[in-house]
Amino acid sequence: MYKIAIAGASTLLGKELKEALEDSPLVGANFTLLDDEQGQGMLDQVGDEVTLVQAVEPDSFEKADFTFFTGSEDMTRRHWQNALRAGSTVLDLSGALEGEAGVLVRAPWVGVGTDGADLLTKAVVPAHPAALALGLLVSKVARAGAVRSVAATMLAPASEFGRAAMDELHQQTVNLLSFQSLPRAVFDAQAAYNLLCGFGESAQASLIKLEERIQRDYVALGGGRWPALALQTIAAPVFHGHTFSIAIELDKPADIAAVEEALGSDHVDLVLEDTDSPSNLAATGQNDVLVRLRPVIEGRNPAQASRFWLWAASDNLRLYAQNAVECALDLRRLRPQGLVQ
Repeated sequence: MYKIAIAGASTLLGKELKEALEDSPLVGANFTLLDDEQGQGMLDQVGDEVTLVQAVEPDSFEKADFTFFTGSEDMTRRHWQNALRAGSTVLDLSGALEGEAGVLVRAPWVGVGTDGADLLTKAVVPAHPAALALGLLVSKVARAGAVRSVAATMLAPASEFGRAAMDELHQQTVNLLSFQSLPRAVFDAQAAYNLLCGFGESAQASLIKLEERIQRDYVALGGGRWPALALQTIAAPVFHGHTFSIAIELDKPADIAAVEEALGSDHVDLVLEDTDSPSNLAATGQNDVLVRLRPVIEGRNPAQASRFWLWAASDNLRLYAQNAVECALDLRRLRPQGLVQ
């Protein structure tokens, strides 16, 4: 039996990870739930097991096969070495460990899983869900023809920046309707009823930092297989779900039916009717990326095109948690007996 520690168990991502683990082959593991002061002392449940959220201590990771860090970057930096010393494999969902020596960015759904991982692999960063969604779509379109260029605008929800951001968006919405002043601790700007390409100078959240991480993870996952990504990130006044407007150009015209067939496969749900448009609400609770394809017809053959618009949506927290679990399942082969090695 495996032992799994979740550091940041009371965060939005921690709760989503617990649900993903309940639906995975790891549901029978023994779980240790950890958090900083805010979440300590709360009763929580994974599967049929009810447990208490404990403080993160140096010995919290003893005999843990896997430790998932789902809290702040600061929490990860303070405690990940303790997890390594305890013999645990670290899966960092905070992104704090990107760039650390020997730490791999992974996403098994796009073919980057155990390749390159071995007994010396002690820590991995499950790729950001936006990079995973974009890479997944590009890799599938590439089955129908070589991709020349990719440009995308991503609409980021408040949950991208944690529970405090969601609370502030909610309070801003309430205060605007009652003509009161707006809380600005997280965004330092009016996020409610607004679209933003940047936040205020004192903001805790950063669109630039988010954009840079998505770009890095996209490059890491592509491994030179995909063209460079031109990306713009916009803050949307919604609570959950990524949405994307993506322009893809192929080297030469391809059959539209072939592109549709390539897209409509594992982990992608191709929507064929305009009345069922992908949206952040439609993607809620879905494991797949929802996508609508619109070809740009320029030549005489209406059945072929070289340029396409994709409108896509995904559940950002769920996709992140699913990818983390997939990474753990890939690394599980390195711990066949569920014992610290």
